[in-house]
Amino acid sequence: MLERLLARAGDPSRVEDWRTEAFLVIAPGAKPLPSIAAAMVPESASAADPAAWTCIATPVHFSAGMRSVTMAADGLLSLAPGEAAALSTDFNRVFGGAGVRLSVIRGALLSCLFDDAIEATTRDPEEVAGNDVFGFQPTGPDGARLRRLMSEMEMWLFDHPVNRARLAQARATVTGLWLWGGGATGEPLPPVRGWCAGQDPFFTAFGSEHEYPRAAGSGVVVCAEQPGSDEWLEVERRWLVPALAALRSGRLKRLDLSAADRRFSVGKGPNLRFWRRPRPWWESYGIQ
Repeated sequence: MLERLLARAGDPSRVEDWRTEAFLVIAPGAKPLPSIAAAMVPESASAADPAAWTCIATPVHFSAGMRSVTMAADGLLSLAPGEAAALSTDFNRVFGGAGVRLSVIRGALLSCLFDDAIEATTRDPEEVAGNDVFGFQPTGPDGARLRRLMSEMEMWLFDHPVNRARLAQARATVTGLWLWGGGATGEPLPPVRGWCAGQDPFFTAFGSEHEYPRAAGSGVVVCAEQPGSDEWLEVERRWLVPALAALRSGRLKRLDLSAADRRFSVGKGPNLRFWRRPRPWWESYGIQ
């Protein structure tokens, strides 16, 4: 279904920052995009833990070569709730007193909290997957501090009990925690006029629908499932089929389909590309 929709869409538009573009769908005029950390604040910071700065700590798998360190293409990992809790507890024991700690939010997502305000630019690990990590590491006045902490985390994780258990289960080991999406804990969130669904750590702060809303207005759905997989069939049933029906009925003006750095738009108007033969979705998005 996705490939048929892409075949009928207009020419793709280049997307520099998909989160910013998607957020404007539900919060028109909201600039700049609030940090991902701001969306996590109600869960990761409290009066009992007055952190000044927080960020996401995504578990990843690195591959070390002779001259480089690469994040595997499938190197973004997920943790079981028990694994996240074990890593948080042990990190806070080992790094206690350093002004930094790990917290578990939303079941198994790790956040890293700092007593001091941090000024650094970080990169989404999705951009790093499959690449040498050197050019994606934190930069800015406090970039070196974050890079140093990430290196210390790699040493701490080496032969960690959580990794020994994962290895015994033939699962990829957590060789690092990628720090990103940080911001001050006092940053306010703008109001939104729409709905959200999916697993993205930022958009779930604004709601998490489980089915396409009957009275659907503008919405954002973030899917981790890969097209063509068995899981993708559920994505089509739950989101694409009802969205297409809403588009045909006029309840929806436009359906945007984004991946990598490209966005395709499908409207209700006359389809002048009905003759275009569908091609593999990854070719449409320029994914190798």
